[in-house]
Amino acid sequence: MALFKKILIANRGEIALRIIRTCKEMGIKTVAVYSTADKDSLPVRFADEAVCIGPALSAKSYLSIPNIIAAAEITNADAIHPGFGFLSENEKFSKVCEEHDIKFIGATPEQIAGMGDKASAKATMIAAGVPCIPGSKGLLKDLPDAIKQATKIKYPVIMKATAGGGGKGMRVVWKEEDMEAAWDATRAESAAAFGNDGLYMEKFIEEPRHIEIQIAGDQFGNACHLSERDCSIQRRHQKLVEETPSPFMTDRLRKKMGTAGIKAAKAVKYEGVGTVEFLVDKNRDFYFMEMNTRIQVEHTITEEVTNYDLIKEQIKLAAGEKITGGNLIPQMHAIQCRINAEDPDNNFRPSPGKITNYHAPGGHGVRIDTHVYAGYEISPHYDSMISKLIVRAQTREEAIKKMKRALDEYVIEGIKTTIPFHQKLMEDPKFIEGDFNTSFMETFEY
Repeated sequence: MALFKKILIANRGEIALRIIRTCKEMGIKTVAVYSTADKDSLPVRFADEAVCIGPALSAKSYLSIPNIIAAAEITNADAIHPGFGFLSENEKFSKVCEEHDIKFIGATPEQIAGMGDKASAKATMIAAGVPCIPGSKGLLKDLPDAIKQATKIKYPVIMKATAGGGGKGMRVVWKEEDMEAAWDATRAESAAAFGNDGLYMEKFIEEPRHIEIQIAGDQFGNACHLSERDCSIQRRHQKLVEETPSPFMTDRLRKKMGTAGIKAAKAVKYEGVGTVEFLVDKNRDFYFMEMNTRIQVEHTITEEVTNYDLIKEQIKLAAGEKITGGNLIPQMHAIQCRINAEDPDNNFRPSPGKITNYHAPGGHGVRIDTHVYAGYEISPHYDSMISKLIVRAQTREEAIKKMKRALDEYVIEGIKTTIPFHQKLMEDPKFIEGDFNTSFMETFEY
């Protein structure tokens, strides 16, 4: 089946540049869209064409469906790659692309809708035989129903917004006396953040690992997995470091989780690459958390240990080709540190401004995915991630040592970054031993 002739990248920063690189290698023309704040960005420079779609404010540029569709039409793009974030999991955007005969390189509107609603996704997974956290069947009706469900599930429980994400609209309740206050606060937060105050409830898993399975599915009903990533090092539900394979993983657990990931993909007839995220408790029992119907920030480490270009596979699957990979197992160890424009000495406060000096580390097994350079202005309008530093080595011990060396070489001046935080993390005894879970950052002293 013929591949696309021209792909518009509906995103910015390092992921836009990452997509452009693969498109060039595949002989596909590219269109970068940009806000006025990003006019000097590398994606704009290296794409074959570039179209300004609005001012710095995301709502008027990167989140403006009419502006992006107009850019695709005037450049005759026959496909749109949304990257991650912004409109990548937007059901309406996928549908509008479909209506304009532009291929959305991602999930179908139905798949996005089905997996975007947490309660609906859980019901689908239960029906497919994927292990799920014990919880309410559908949305909670009212406060008495919440108390009844919590008594049945047994405390501690966690209430979650059905339209939630990014750590918002979530609250742990440890005993019945706290339920009313938690119910009111979570509903109010959910309504303010998502315009939807619908809540559901789950058993709160103590000392969990956040381990996800990379999956891929084609238009012929085939699905496979590309093993796991451990994303347990988080701050306020935002991932800081990812690695594969997980130091907590066993061959038996990987096989079981991989099978569950494939079941999840087939349950929704998944098309493209995606990620099935699980919580894994201290007994190595795992539970479905959510399915991300897009490429992940941390897809890089999977690529490094499987020698598999996930962006290329996304494009080929969207063009109607069959899956070319199988159920792949990591042959090496990879770690990714997210380098953010934040000040770890001041509660990770954002640090926009101009980069006055920039030097990237190099050497065998070191990869940098970034869009910044000396003289680049970090805008306060967008996500603070400015770079992804990835290392690959034969063992986890060697990967940690390589990451320490690469961090020592990494020079970014003019703004504050999280490099010092990562340097300290790589020397932490518990991290080195692989003894951590999603609560690690609550006790980690920087």
